[in-house]
Formats: sequence, structure tokens, C-alpha cells
Amino acid sequence: MRSVNPSTQNNPRSIKINRAMYGAFVLLCLYFFLTGSYDDAAANLGVALIFDPFDQTVPWDHRPRWQRAWLITHLLVMVAIVLVYWRTFGA
Repeated sequence: MRSVNPSTQNNPRSIKINRAMYGAFVLLCLYFFLTGSYDDAAANLGVALIFDPFDQTVPWDHRPRWQRAWLITHLLVMVAIVLVYWRTFGA
């Protein structure tokens, strides 16, 4: 039998807050990317992943394929920005 910790269950309010924070950090990333601050863009995109915009109570294996694809694409974009920064500035 699987036990569920009630403190880990997301309510609709926390999902909305997570989505808002996720969107804010993605927009902040876009701003920094367009202004040429690639390191700040990558950092904010990484922080955005903390605020999973989807239902966090659903385990990775049970998530719809498009949600997994979205999060993996998000991670790959962040890595690409880090690589652009690394190649441009040789950090």
C-alpha cells in the first residue's frame, strides 16, 4: 500500500503559484538573454525549473509525454545557453 504524505500534495492554489513563478522566471530569462547577459539568463531558466508548472504530485513515469518533453526541452535550452556563454566568454 502506498502512503501519501499530505504535506506533499499540491492544491490548485500552489499549482497556480508555481505556474506564475515559472512564467516569471522564464520571462526574466528571456529579458537577460535578449540583453546579452547569458549567464543570468541560464541561471533564471534553471531556477524556473524549481517551480514545476505541472502537477508535482504526479510521478515522472505517470506524467503525459508532452509534459516530460516540455521539461526536457526546457533543460536542454538552459544547457544550450550555458554552452553559448561558455564558448562566447570562455568562462
